[in-house]
Amino acid sequence: MKLEKIMENINLDLISGNMDIDINKIQYDSRKIKSGDLFFCIQGYKVDGHEYIQNAINNGAVAIVCEKNIEKQSNCSVIKVGDSRKALALSASNYYEKPSSKMKMIGITGTNGKTTSAFMIKAILEEQGYKVGLIGTIANFIGADKIHTERTTPESLELHELFKKMVESRVDYCVMEVSSHSLTLDRVYGIEFCESIFTNLTQDHLDFHKTFENYFNAKLTLFKYSKNSIINIDDSYGDKAYNLIKSSKLSYGLNSSADIRASNIKMNSRGSSFTVHYKDSSFEIQLNIPGNYNIHNALGCIGVCLNEGIDISAIKLGLKKVQVLGRCELVKSTHNLGFEIILDYAHTPDALENILKTVREFTKGRLICVFGCGGDRDKTKRTIMGKIGTQLCDISIITSDNPRTEDPVQIINDIASGIEKDNFEIIVDRTMAIKRAIEIAMKDDVIVIAGKGHEDYQVLKDKTIHFDEREIVLDIIKESF
Repeated sequence: MKLEKIMENINLDLISGNMDIDINKIQYDSRKIKSGDLFFCIQGYKVDGHEYIQNAINNGAVAIVCEKNIEKQSNCSVIKVGDSRKALALSASNYYEKPSSKMKMIGITGTNGKTTSAFMIKAILEEQGYKVGLIGTIANFIGADKIHTERTTPESLELHELFKKMVESRVDYCVMEVSSHSLTLDRVYGIEFCESIFTNLTQDHLDFHKTFENYFNAKLTLFKYSKNSIINIDDSYGDKAYNLIKSSKLSYGLNSSADIRASNIKMNSRGSSFTVHYKDSSFEIQLNIPGNYNIHNALGCIGVCLNEGIDISAIKLGLKKVQVLGRCELVKSTHNLGFEIILDYAHTPDALENILKTVREFTKGRLICVFGCGGDRDKTKRTIMGKIGTQLCDISIITSDNPRTEDPVQIINDIASGIEKDNFEIIVDRTMAIKRAIEIAMKDDVIVIAGKGHEDYQVLKDKTIHFDEREIVLDIIKESF
């Protein structure tokens, strides 16, 4: 594709060379550059792409896009833009022939509930007969085909490549989890969404955003790109967002003033049922995932689907069928244990509180929780999670999560510093912590293993190891029973 075509509709200054040259591929990593490629200099938090221009040229780059003043290059076109990240997002879209405009895009943002909501919408739309793509934390999907993902929202270049594959596979709708990082870093810049959901906002990612206000403002960015907004007004920040958003919007919640609301809620260990009220109509919903927060997730998804003209019968069937890996997931064993084991991705204070309060409602015996906190992430949430994990449980076992470059013992000490009770044990090795919980469990107890959910790995200081808690739990049960 011609460089001029790739840079179409982008404000730029041509510093040297010309725009009438053929480009092989776009790259923002100089190590991936091959002959005929275009190199984008992205200024990151740890690495500045401008420092790797010579590497890119040596590897065969024929054009450079930068946002800083650099020297003219004799055999290379140099283009200066105001913002390299935004330019990368727009040029990636141009290079892959604007694939996001050829599908209906649905975005979901919030601290918790993005993954569950994405799978709910996918299930409903597929029930209606549409082919659906999904981009999110667990994996990316093109219809039923699963594709591994490294981050919740890929970089813009990889994102548009994925959109292109979806278009080629005749995908009708793409449902995306849109992280606050991706919004801050302009990964979804230039994408138009037909529907967007705000699930909630609670403490997380302050290591990146620094302040809660920055975090909130990052989330709000999505709704500038969206035709319709679906907002949880039971959440205080959702209520604030609803009042700030000027485009077409619907509110949802258990609040009587919400446009879409739930009543007659009945809950058990296997799920819930409730009545949905919208305008002058009402209908019954059955979910096979328990928890009030999942009723909120369902309401947001119902709002999206009603906006899109989806039949109520498809909404009901889709929600009844949906199951999400690592979200209040009951471990199934052939052994009659007498107690239950639940895996959940809860790794924020709010998520941990939600899962523990939900499970407490149907726990006849003791509630036992195994949890930790990830390293190289927001440290301020550690004491909060320590307090929540011990106050809401009968027994807590504090252990390692993904320590990354930090000392696991120090992370655990940070967690323990917020604890006011003496109903906890510390076992650094996560496998041994899970084994201990299973050993002490009695009839009618429920064990919640929180923090990893769908993840099948653990990130250590110098390596990433295979760590699937489903396998670990079943192996322990096999040895012990």
